[in-house]
Amino acid sequence: MQVWPGQAYPLGATYDGAGTNFAVFSETASRIELCLLHDDGSETAVELRESDAFVRHAYLPGVMPGQRYGFRAHGPYEPARGHRCNSAKLLLDPYAKAVSGRIDWDEAVYGYHFGRPSERNDLDSAPHTMTSVVVNPYFDWGDDRPPRTDYHRTVLYEAHVKGLTMLHPALPDELRGTYAALAHPAIIEHLTELGVTALELMPVHQFIHDHRLVDSGLANYWGYNTIGFFAPHNAYASWGDRGQQVLEFKSAVRALHQAGIEVILDVVYNHTAEGNHLGPTLSFRGLDNASYYRLADDPRYYMDTTGTGNSLLMRSPHVLQLIMDSLRYWVTEMRVDGFRFDLAATLARQFHEVDRLSSFFDLVQQDPVVSQVKLIAEPWDVGEGGYQVGNFPPLWTEWNGKYRDTVRDLWRGEPRTLAEFASRLTGSSDLYQSDGRRPIASVNFVTCHDGFTLHDLVAYDQKHNEANGEGNRDGESYNRSWNCGAEGPTDDPGVLSLRGRQQRNFIATLMLSQGVPMLSHGDEFGRTQGGNNNAYCQDSELSWVHWPGPDADSRLLEFTRSMVWLRRDHPVFRRRRFFQGRPVEGTHDDLSDIAWFTPQGEAMRQRDWQAASARSLTVFLNGRAISEPGPRGERIEDDSFLLMFNASDEPLDFVVPVNHGQQWQVVVDTARTEGVEPGTGRRVKAGDRFTLVDRSLTVLQRPA
Repeated sequence: MQVWPGQAYPLGATYDGAGTNFAVFSETASRIELCLLHDDGSETAVELRESDAFVRHAYLPGVMPGQRYGFRAHGPYEPARGHRCNSAKLLLDPYAKAVSGRIDWDEAVYGYHFGRPSERNDLDSAPHTMTSVVVNPYFDWGDDRPPRTDYHRTVLYEAHVKGLTMLHPALPDELRGTYAALAHPAIIEHLTELGVTALELMPVHQFIHDHRLVDSGLANYWGYNTIGFFAPHNAYASWGDRGQQVLEFKSAVRALHQAGIEVILDVVYNHTAEGNHLGPTLSFRGLDNASYYRLADDPRYYMDTTGTGNSLLMRSPHVLQLIMDSLRYWVTEMRVDGFRFDLAATLARQFHEVDRLSSFFDLVQQDPVVSQVKLIAEPWDVGEGGYQVGNFPPLWTEWNGKYRDTVRDLWRGEPRTLAEFASRLTGSSDLYQSDGRRPIASVNFVTCHDGFTLHDLVAYDQKHNEANGEGNRDGESYNRSWNCGAEGPTDDPGVLSLRGRQQRNFIATLMLSQGVPMLSHGDEFGRTQGGNNNAYCQDSELSWVHWPGPDADSRLLEFTRSMVWLRRDHPVFRRRRFFQGRPVEGTHDDLSDIAWFTPQGEAMRQRDWQAASARSLTVFLNGRAISEPGPRGERIEDDSFLLMFNASDEPLDFVVPVNHGQQWQVVVDTARTEGVEPGTGRRVKAGDRFTLVDRSLTVLQRPA
């Protein structure tokens, strides 16, 4: 076999049409072998003798796509000093573009012997672990163009590749649960009819299933257990894992783009699947443990701000390079349109505290590729001071956990919620305005993968996670949920009616709020997990989306569609600037851009906001007082709307405010299970009085 010196960059395995360049970083290892793996179980070892700045490299002519490989790192195994090299362990390439196989959790994949954690384990892990794969980077993208949907026009749809597609009746069996299923016309048609503009996929970076879960017959279903930051998860591929998963993912992105749908990835750069000091040796730990991980004062152990056993060392230039190279790869080569960063506060921990000026944010801010796509933070982690909603830099948007909590509290009847609800409804200016951000900085959601589904939010007071095997101790115990009078399934028509109304209230509130709305997959037709609010380990029908059949009740789906399209049709619900609370200069209207009224139609006063029992109000949105111009500098005008919220447990009479428009028509009424057909809603005039049933929402429209 010919071995040429090759290049130190790019890292990983790079095929150029004639051969492959291999490059891997380790400051700790004294020697690194590249192992080419053969289908008969044998391997060919090639020592990487060339080294530049601790990057070993070589070029191998004739090594083609589909070749499986791994590394063996010779060097110190001294856990007390933070070093865990062991040449008996076949290591994944941190830059692998594809991964083949799976881990069988033999003792050989660990650096120590079971029951004897201080004793080095020299069993060969190669027959028991995953392998890296050389991939062909060439792909025919045709006339693919990124949709580049403006944030204020974006409707996010959080979904799981397998969960969304596994049970869809129109999909062939061989495509269910795969990337190819995302590109199927049945899935794309559902998303486009719903009005979704961006598919936010739960983790698709290569992840593994924890040893503990596998032994219990469970799985890391959600995928927040990454081991390969460049590789699409191989189990989601329908036709092979020797690089075919890369082509299949690209094909799905191309198909979604053709339908005008962006692809956003939920990414987990805060930790890896190697876990704590008792975890397996799969890649980073064996190559250079101290360079990749944040170690404790006693280097045998790991600092953990993620709740998973380890945290990546965000002040290491090699970790930062890995993350930025990964992000750029997914944008330039896989053509995704943005990222949602799991436990993003950990990425800002250069030392201990969360620092919004950390190196990671500096790198993102100036990067000509990554800075141009959608960047969404989950703005918290489990470490001290980790709750950072509203504190990310201006380039970022954030999952607004305060929005979720406040909206849930209002509709379940919590006292003293109204004032904060008003802030959340109008884009959370208290969180985002001071640093120059706009309402689009707030990603609004009521439910997501983590917690109750929308159906379960109104059907359960308590979590029911017994299937997870942890005695119902896992998952959040304080869900701000309300079962509407009965825990779980019931035949009580009054309870079922209220639950349906509450689901419509949440959907309507979400779509009427300023900011960027996010739906959780299946909520549009009442998906349930039986009260399990932590289905991270449930790769089963419990967590998969059960698609409604042709005879199923489709009223919630139709209502959700109507609310999404009402928002998309009317710029007054998706403003790019915060409300001013006064008439807007340069418009042809002397009314304020927003006004707040009591149910009696009187202007809200301070004591009205602060009253503990206050759970109802009317909001006037002036479509003729939109301050931001259109894309060509033109004035934007829209219809005006009155939003009437009755979150109390009694019917209330509402009075249509005077001096804000004479003729109005009802376009949304959550008390009606069938919704309001366009053009058929009740017509009312200023000063008219009408009743909103308990816990309901009505929207009135006045033409511009």
